[in-house]
Amino acid sequence: MTWHALLTRLTITRLAKATAACGIALAAIAFAAPAASASAGPGWLRLAHLSPNTPAVDVYLYSFGNPNARIVLRHVAYGTVSPYEQVASGEYTVAMRGAGAPASSKPVLSTTVNVATGAAYTVAGMGPASGLRLQILPDRLVTPPGRALVRVIQASLNQQRVTVTAAGKVLAHQLAFSKLTSYRSVAPRDWTIRAAGESETTSVSINLAAGTIYTLVVLDDPGHLTIDALEDAAGSRVAPSGAPTTGLGGTAPRPGTPLLPWLAAGAAGLLLALGGAAHLLRKPRRAAGHAR
Repeated sequence: MTWHALLTRLTITRLAKATAACGIALAAIAFAAPAASASAGPGWLRLAHLSPNTPAVDVYLYSFGNPNARIVLRHVAYGTVSPYEQVASGEYTVAMRGAGAPASSKPVLSTTVNVATGAAYTVAGMGPASGLRLQILPDRLVTPPGRALVRVIQASLNQQRVTVTAAGKVLAHQLAFSKLTSYRSVAPRDWTIRAAGESETTSVSINLAAGTIYTLVVLDDPGHLTIDALEDAAGSRVAPSGAPTTGLGGTAPRPGTPLLPWLAAGAAGLLLALGGAAHLLRKPRRAAGHAR
């Protein structure tokens, strides 16, 4: 074998190895990119005032380390539950100030919440004014197949303990003020929900369709007990009811151009380059043979 033939073979071998290495690198990028996008999705937050004898408040939501409020809710009165807000996953601070207090004033209460991708939370001011606290409630977004989910929050101070039933099925037994139940799975249908306190009773009729999730909040309305039925999620979709869908808007991760066509094009280009290089390297040898 001539020196020229040996050089040609070595060069082609090196080009083949380089092509394989580039192909592996491109494949790694193609598989890694979706994983990175999946980890940067949004979550959802809503804010609630469930302390009966606490005056109205202003509620602030801050991204961790950012002194500028991302969301401000003014004059939030007892019984108010905000719609869900879609936010990027990460750590946030929720602060409550007296209604109308300067944004620079010290909060009455504050807490931190770590929002995970695809998860939803209710941050609620709960308890009596003398023992007010901010409680982070993880919210469910998906139901068992063909079922509905229901939970109860007891926010009535007039009725210290409340029993909540649905067509005889007990959802909460003697639930104490400022406590809540876990979610209960129920059959989808029209339900009459009844809340019985120590001296008052109230009821509400709601349709629990398959895939819906409800939080039933027992409240003190002036002069009587009441139930507020909050729809947490509907249709077993991974987005709370009333919140913006992830789609391609807001903080939802935007899918990039699919990498597979680019991977194929890159590999094809490298193969063409390899073939061209081999052809050029063989040319001198053919020319020499023709001269002889």
